[in-house]
Amino acid sequence: MHLTREEERIYDGETGWANQKCMQILVRLGELFDADKLIPIEWAHVSGVSYKTLGDYPIEYLEALAQAGAKVKVKTTLNPQSMDERYLGRKLPKALVSKQLSILEQFDKMNVERSLTCTPYYLHKTRLNSHLAWAESSATVYANSVLGARTNREGGPSALASAIIGKTPNCGVHVDEKRTPNVSVKVEAPLRNETQFGALGIHLGKIMGEKIPAIRGLKNPSRNALKQFGAGLATTGMTNMFHYNVPVQSKGLEEITVEAADIESTIESLTTSSSKPDLVFLGCPHCSANELKLIEHLTEDRKVKHGVEFWVCTSCHIAKKMRNTVRKIEKTGGHLLEGVCTVVSWTEKLGVKTIMTNSAKTAYYAPTLNKAQTILAPMKQCLKAAFEE
Repeated sequence: MHLTREEERIYDGETGWANQKCMQILVRLGELFDADKLIPIEWAHVSGVSYKTLGDYPIEYLEALAQAGAKVKVKTTLNPQSMDERYLGRKLPKALVSKQLSILEQFDKMNVERSLTCTPYYLHKTRLNSHLAWAESSATVYANSVLGARTNREGGPSALASAIIGKTPNCGVHVDEKRTPNVSVKVEAPLRNETQFGALGIHLGKIMGEKIPAIRGLKNPSRNALKQFGAGLATTGMTNMFHYNVPVQSKGLEEITVEAADIESTIESLTTSSSKPDLVFLGCPHCSANELKLIEHLTEDRKVKHGVEFWVCTSCHIAKKMRNTVRKIEKTGGHLLEGVCTVVSWTEKLGVKTIMTNSAKTAYYAPTLNKAQTILAPMKQCLKAAFEE
């Protein structure tokens, strides 16, 4: 892989340990994936923010970078954390809260925006074909497929390295020929809600692995539906993008047909409990402004059932824009959690045994990450379970 003279200086340690370490990460990745060079990026999005999934050793690495004076060179945002200080932070052990806050402090020192969201595309607009280094898998799929930007599925360390260097290896879907579809998918199942779109993603991810699909049969899907589809696709597969409802060359490609029974069986497989939920959760990936408005409308003048927790997760950015809506949702007895991901929060320490959600991604991960039984259902069914009649 070709390095410029300035890149060689960084690699050799002439600009400090932190820059050298980040350049070594990027060069190694570039060599692994046959990159010809490094290319400038406009935006990095870093995962590995929740203390629950990060653990102690990586905190030492973040501290070392911060102490060495590492600063990001491009716009850099963060994935969600494990708790919010306003609600969960008051219910969890102080040691966990302290560790989580320490992680955020290290990112602060490196000038990373404390966005704390898995939907960074709601924060800032991306340009068509702009090069990014995003580590959140669902956001990566959305950026490539819906927004027309270009980013590989980065790991937390590589996204942070790209943020500090301001570049990423020129490989994968940054390159035109790596963005073409290599499997044709015909969806014959009528998809009526966001949960079915998420289930379609879970089903196809298992089948396709890293293949890029050209999908036919999606009838004017909303961006919220595509968000759930991409999240499901990234959960069980490794593809970075999909093409939908656009004419693409599919001749000679492997053909996959998805029927209603495939969607139904996927939803059934992600529902592991028939008991009443302890927690009803919406917002994986984080809710958009119009999703919050819909929740407000559907819960107006209603009250959360006794013995049930109702959580809605979104970014601090969206919550700030929608303060009146947030107040109305919380007036019902529910909780609007800003900057939190339920999947990587400490629900098991709060006594949550069964989680009901409209997110196929959450239903897939919760049995292992949250040690919880799951019920997967569309938003309206979730609200029916959470609220008094």
